[in-house]
Amino acid sequence: MLTIPFTLLLSACSKPAPVADAPREVVVLQAQERGSTRPLHLPAEVQSRYVTSLSFRVAGQLVERRVHLGDSVRKGQVLARLDPSDADQNAASARAELDSARQHLEAAQKQLQRDTAQAAEQLISAQQLEQSQDAHAAALSQFKAAQARASVAGNQRDYTTLVAQHDGVISAEQANTGDVLSAGQPVYSLAWSGAVDVVTDVADRQLAGLQPGAAAEVTLAALPGKTYKGRVREVSPAADPQSRTFRIKVTLEQPDASVRLGMTGEVRITPADTAQGQVLMLPATALFHQGGKPAVWIVGNEGKLELRPVTVAAYGERSISLSQGVGAQDKVVVQGVHTLTVGEKVKPVAPLHAEDFTL
Repeated sequence: MLTIPFTLLLSACSKPAPVADAPREVVVLQAQERGSTRPLHLPAEVQSRYVTSLSFRVAGQLVERRVHLGDSVRKGQVLARLDPSDADQNAASARAELDSARQHLEAAQKQLQRDTAQAAEQLISAQQLEQSQDAHAAALSQFKAAQARASVAGNQRDYTTLVAQHDGVISAEQANTGDVLSAGQPVYSLAWSGAVDVVTDVADRQLAGLQPGAAAEVTLAALPGKTYKGRVREVSPAADPQSRTFRIKVTLEQPDASVRLGMTGEVRITPADTAQGQVLMLPATALFHQGGKPAVWIVGNEGKLELRPVTVAAYGERSISLSQGVGAQDKVVVQGVHTLTVGEKVKPVAPLHAEDFTL
């Protein structure tokens, strides 16, 4: 009879020891510091705050241009004219219709006065008086309609002359003498005199802390030795689709006549302070929302995930700037944030391709 060793029987009956699940790997980065009070030195250009397109309100052929690129113009100055022939004829026809309607109205009014007097003496019937009243009312309506048409025709004739509505400088020419223009087609661009802006562009990584009211200093190459103080008036809410930069407009506090449109120079902007005095930047892929409020996943000391609310100071094309909620030493998950759970134990790893998360 074959005998089986007792040790083999024991090994056959025993179960293998369970293998613990390995923690999931998550890609983490540390936030990059961006001091919000560090001044920015940016190239800038002086531009008019208001620029309008000048166009005729009627169609026609451009027969005269009286100003050209760079010319200064005054309010009420004639800038260009269309061929007025058709407009003059329409206005003359409308005036003739108005004169005819006026004569009919005067005749109907006299007839009504006679019939009213005769009806009072019972020399005519009530029906005849009623007919005179109807004729007068019709003549009055025709006169008012002719009057309105004459007014419109007169306006159309006046619209063949392009007049400056504000003092300013011609900043662009968009039509040539002899062109046949449609109504509303631009002829000039007018940069208004008076209020000017110093305009510059910033990248998304420089946007943090740039808010309306931030202090600025402007120096212009054409005016050496002069420094103009100003304030940020406007920060573009969206990036330019071509350059992917944000437009910043600075208003000078005390501009003088020597500041001319088109001058270039440098603007020094001091971003406004944030609550913690600094801004930390992370890739936009790190952002998570908890109940509609922004948050990020933090890997704790024991490798457990924590969902931490944050305050977003600015949104960039590929990055977010945080003013509260994250420290410079925190390990923030920057990939797959919508598949994580609170308290889950993970293994933090660095990005395989760090250039994918360049800010």
